Amino acid sequence: MTLQPHRPARRPVSRLRKSAAVALLPLAVACGGGEGEDTADRRRAAPTAVTAAPEAGVVAPAKVEVIAGLTGCTAEIRIDADELREGVCRTEQGEYRITTFPEERFKVIWLDSAAIYGGEYLVGTQWVVSAKPELLAGFRSRLGGTVQELRGTGSATAP
Repeated sequence: MTLQPHRPARRPVSRLRKSAAVALLPLAVACGGGEGEDTADRRRAAPTAVTAAPEAGVVAPAKVEVIAGLTGCTAEIRIDADELREGVCRTEQGEYRITTFPEERFKVIWLDSAAIYGGEYLVGTQWVVSAKPELLAGFRSRLGGTVQELRGTGSATAP
């Protein structure tokens, strides 16, 4: 016969305490350290503000098909990965890309990578629209978000 160490009985955790812990988790993660000075400086230099669309009064959700519909097209999905989804729209106005992300951190990484190409992008919560600057202003009134100019840093040409 093997003796087992005595374990005290667990007390049930109240639903309120569980709910509070779940509600505070995103705040704790967002306020956590681990960022280098360079990343923190870039975020301060180009903050991503979420603004409501003046015409629609809403912020577009992070779904390629919905954003495409709000811009007047049916997107052709080109990338469907864990980190992002990308759809291409071809209209009389021009061609543009809609990229959505399951988490805001993936969008930040994508924008950091896109910075080498430079250009202007319409940026919202978990989504980015890549288009000619003249299209972005019209899309902003329907989708919300902010137009961000990224400075090119390499010798690569714009997409």
